[in-house]
Amino acid sequence: MELLEGTMPGIPSPTSVSTKLQKIAKLAKEAPEMVVTSLAHHIDEAFLKEAYRCTRKDGAVGVDGQTAVEYAANLEGNLEQLLNRFKSGRYRAPAVRRVRIPKGDGHKTRPIGIPTFEDKVLQRAVVMVLEAVYEQDFLDCSYGFRPGRSAHMALEALWKGTMDLGGGWVLELDIESFFDTVDHGHLRSFLDQRVSDGVVRRAIGKWLNAGVLEGGAIRRTQAGTPQGGVISPLLANIYLHHVLDVWFAEAVMPRLNARALLVRYADDAALVFESESDAKRVLRVLPKRFGKYGLRLHPDKTRLVEFRRPLGGDRRPSGGGGFSMLGFTHYWGTSRKGRPVVKRKTAAKSLSRALKRIGQWCRKNRHQPLADQHAALVRKVRGHYGYFGITGNAQSLSNFVRQVERRWRYWLARRGGRRTMPWERFSRLLKRYPLPPPRIVHSVYRRSAKP
Repeated sequence: MELLEGTMPGIPSPTSVSTKLQKIAKLAKEAPEMVVTSLAHHIDEAFLKEAYRCTRKDGAVGVDGQTAVEYAANLEGNLEQLLNRFKSGRYRAPAVRRVRIPKGDGHKTRPIGIPTFEDKVLQRAVVMVLEAVYEQDFLDCSYGFRPGRSAHMALEALWKGTMDLGGGWVLELDIESFFDTVDHGHLRSFLDQRVSDGVVRRAIGKWLNAGVLEGGAIRRTQAGTPQGGVISPLLANIYLHHVLDVWFAEAVMPRLNARALLVRYADDAALVFESESDAKRVLRVLPKRFGKYGLRLHPDKTRLVEFRRPLGGDRRPSGGGGFSMLGFTHYWGTSRKGRPVVKRKTAAKSLSRALKRIGQWCRKNRHQPLADQHAALVRKVRGHYGYFGITGNAQSLSNFVRQVERRWRYWLARRGGRRTMPWERFSRLLKRYPLPPPRIVHSVYRRSAKP
């Protein structure tokens, strides 16, 4: 079924991009079982210009070496040619340039993909039309890489849900190498259920088969979403929407003996159960469910945590521990009125990684003017507060900024062959160049403030 009639070639459409997307969304919402057969005709030069506007211009270059500035030098002509190749099927998806960056403690690396700038623009345009359809289908439990949703909204939903259930049993899910193991066959079958537009599907197929360039050789991949691609998070959400979200809502929830909830941010998910027996039953079937679609749960990182509300004056949860999600450790504490409440603090691994990056930066830039170092550190500290500054996490924020000061002092002391800087001298420096004090940016008691 076609969503909208196309316009005659060569005649500019008066319909704005936002109006087009609103109409697509409206019709998709009204017909949730409909398979959309025509989307590509909405993508015209004006649409590509909007996709270009939404595409980051400061990223690294892809295999063609072309920068955003170079592409913009002949923007009209480039977009016109891109549109013609996309519509005619002559568009060839270039390989993704792969680089490796340090992971965790720096002893391991993880690969990241860098598409060409033009590829990013076209992927953005396709994402825009697909999002208009799939945002009508995705469930409320999903928060990652969706318009108007964020990690902090996922954390708030998890906090409220856990408090409402009075704790319980939390199942932490960890999917091994998820973005590298998405099965192309299953992904295509999921797409078939909602979108069959030939032009759009052909482009997606080319991106899936484009391969990666590493060490001068191109390697084709049989699984995974396009590395570093703008479309990758959306394809991942479509995959887990079917594999986990819908299955949990329609097949699992009706069979449970008590209440439960699912909160998912991309491939990071937590399931909270009021009943221990429900939690164990789901844990038993999850590996089979994920295995059916080519996915594997990490045997060590996927775990069931007892997280019941503490009894009486005991501040510890009945299970004796907490759980982690999205960089925070969730644990039972007490409110100002002495009541049990779920609190969040910066996870130890997240804090360690942040401080290691700060230390590496201080070492590399220790010879820069103090004013420049201070300005950069202020931005980094405020950025940390911007994510980790949530209600109840003030102590972790204070610890973070103290550790930043220690690392700054350590590397300043090693400028010019010196080996020490007395704290008295460094304290005078901090009075002139103070770091921002801890600030709660995301409060459960008020709307978010700017960091």
